[in-house]
Amino acid sequence: MRAWHSMLDLVLPPVCAGCGDPVSRETVLCPACDARLPRLEIDCAAPAPLAGCTAAVAYRGVAEEWVRRFKHPAAGIAALDVCALAVARALILEAAAGAPGRGPDLVVPVPPHRRSLYARGFHAAGLLARTVARARRVPCRPRALVARRETPSQTGLHRADRRRNIRGAFAAHSPLPPRIWVVDDVITTGSTLAEAAHQLHRAGAREVIGVCVAATPAPRDCAASSPRRSAQSPDTGAWRQRVS
Repeated sequence: MRAWHSMLDLVLPPVCAGCGDPVSRETVLCPACDARLPRLEIDCAAPAPLAGCTAAVAYRGVAEEWVRRFKHPAAGIAALDVCALAVARALILEAAAGAPGRGPDLVVPVPPHRRSLYARGFHAAGLLARTVARARRVPCRPRALVARRETPSQTGLHRADRRRNIRGAFAAHSPLPPRIWVVDDVITTGSTLAEAAHQLHRAGAREVIGVCVAATPAPRDCAASSPRRSAQSPDTGAWRQRVS
């Protein structure tokens, strides 16, 4: 396998997803591009009934650009943005590394309504959830939580309006194991994750942790918690996936 990787690197050498400079096989971004990401040094506030919530970066600047590229790829044959996908996967694993509590028994993505899924063409949170589940070696059940109705956009809504907008939007299928991580791309007020956690609790879960790529706004809506791991630490860096 090492010989195969060496041969592959000669033909398709690993490069930074941001600038194209050479990088090691285990990394996605070079140190310069990685340093431009606005990382969160504290965990996000977790509205009840979430037991905790974590995100890797603040949803602004370069991080916002990467998330938007991941969530809204161009239409047509060139739609798959492998660079944005690789960065999103690396960041969700980084967020998972800082998640509070014990590891999960199950990973569940926040579900889109079928109309939104059809319009976008792929399940963004589902891709992230499968990445986390694979790294943690636990099951991922995309259908454990389903969208019962289509909700208006949360963009621009205040916290109370977001809670009303999302209330009753999900349903969970039981039975569920005790510890669940619910995965999404961006957390703002936490209303969506809190409603997901509420339904998961009703189906049998005892502890639900939110794991997201980015948090917005930051740091205003974050609460002091345990310090986050550096992105350059060996254990986090080893999870990063190169763009091939």
